[in-house]
Amino acid sequence: MKKILLILSLVLFNLNQAKTINDSLYIPDNLSEILFNECDACGCAAGNGSSGFESLLNPQFIGIKYFAQHYKAKENLFVKDLTQDQYFNTIQIWAKVPLTQKLSVYASLPFHFHEKKTLQADININGIGDFNLMGIYKLINSKDNAHELNGGVGVKVPLGKFDEKGVSGVNPSFQLGTGSWDYQAVLNYRFQKNKVAVLLNTDYTIKTENKKHYQFGNQWNYSATGFYQIFRDEKTIISGKAGLQGEVYDKNRQYNENLPKTAGSALYGKMGFEASFKKLSMGTELMLPTYTNLAAGDIEAKSRFSVFINFGI
Repeated sequence: MKKILLILSLVLFNLNQAKTINDSLYIPDNLSEILFNECDACGCAAGNGSSGFESLLNPQFIGIKYFAQHYKAKENLFVKDLTQDQYFNTIQIWAKVPLTQKLSVYASLPFHFHEKKTLQADININGIGDFNLMGIYKLINSKDNAHELNGGVGVKVPLGKFDEKGVSGVNPSFQLGTGSWDYQAVLNYRFQKNKVAVLLNTDYTIKTENKKHYQFGNQWNYSATGFYQIFRDEKTIISGKAGLQGEVYDKNRQYNENLPKTAGSALYGKMGFEASFKKLSMGTELMLPTYTNLAAGDIEAKSRFSVFINFGI
């Protein structure tokens, strides 16, 4: 884990990043989507958290992303303090390919390696996660390119393993997948002028019952992110970003009965940067909670970190 983080960090901070320069902050007609981080909902693929269409770089790409989350959880019913550390890690391959001027297809395939440290022993799970497929359509694009509205619908294919025994713990989302076919809808608005851009995103995931008669709660995500061009020359452009991201989770259900302490919500502050060099684009983001109320307080969100590298196609 430490080696992976070190290698990615060295790549990000030592490469020169560049792209064709416009008179203002470079934002292509088609935004490069960063969709479905593959885990949230108290830390796993059961959540399908999304950071929305938040990249300003290559309009079509194939790339790789690393996403890490840290949570504190109550060890058991007889322990009042949050003593259990839970670490959720995902490496995903993703791609976005345009079909027409307004229509594009997004897909991602994650690999999860999660760990929770209990008083008895450390527990680890790893393997392939659920496959995401989504169609993105440009609904509105102003003549001056200052305003753009995109919408999308998609499906999550249950490739990740669902462990029925795992849902009995304090965090039922300690899974590789939901085991169910889930359906997603997303709406994104972008405003851009000179060196400043603002992206607003909201998405909703409807989760269905799996073969084990377990159903994770539906999830609503929303975010607002501001970008500012901090450096450019003839070949190089680097932008900083900061914003807020919120998540709301409905109660899980089993045999059509609501399960206690499975709903919740959280709000994160975030900051990071994005940059590009020719067809190479990259970025990183750190998220810290400003509010967390997960599983009736039995789980506390601590931090998230992500880094990606994309290649234009």
